[in-house]
Amino acid sequence: MNFNFKEIFTVFMVLFAVIDIVGNIPIIIDLRKKAGHIQSEKASIIAGIILIAFLFLGKSILNLIGIDVSSFAVAGSFILFFIALEMILGITLYKEEDTNPMTASVFPLAFPLIAGPGSLTTLLSLRAEYEIENIILAVLLNVIVIYIVLKTSSRIERFIGQNGISIIRKVFGVILLAIAIKLFAHNVKILFA
Repeated sequence: MNFNFKEIFTVFMVLFAVIDIVGNIPIIIDLRKKAGHIQSEKASIIAGIILIAFLFLGKSILNLIGIDVSSFAVAGSFILFFIALEMILGITLYKEEDTNPMTASVFPLAFPLIAGPGSLTTLLSLRAEYEIENIILAVLLNVIVIYIVLKTSSRIERFIGQNGISIIRKVFGVILLAIAIKLFAHNVKILFA
């Protein structure tokens, strides 16, 4: 075991920035309102399992079904794009009656919001640079932070207030839109190169 605090911290910060759980608070609050309840434990555990499984099996799974990492990232960028549009324009693109606590905790929360194309493709690139045990530890630390944010999102909402949430939602919607476009542009270039 080659545990290295610097590597763990670096990988943790990279994943924390890509997952952006704090930036997703408006989406979490919105999902909580639509679904009535979100299972924080279930969402965190499923996201952690997806991230760790993808760390080991990601490239093989994508190769097995004939999809390269860039195509996967482009598909994921569309999902992020539509979520961003919902945030910015205040519209609903998927039916509210389909949103219940069981499914909302898995889709779209655990995947693609937390364990999304950005974090999954980031894991593949981190694996080439860092020791696997340090990446796993960094993923687990992120899962703990994710769980805390999911569990306290109602308190955060009360603290910030409705107007604050609305402003944050639109700001992070624009940021998410920019991330989706960047992810799309970067990977489309790779696909057509």
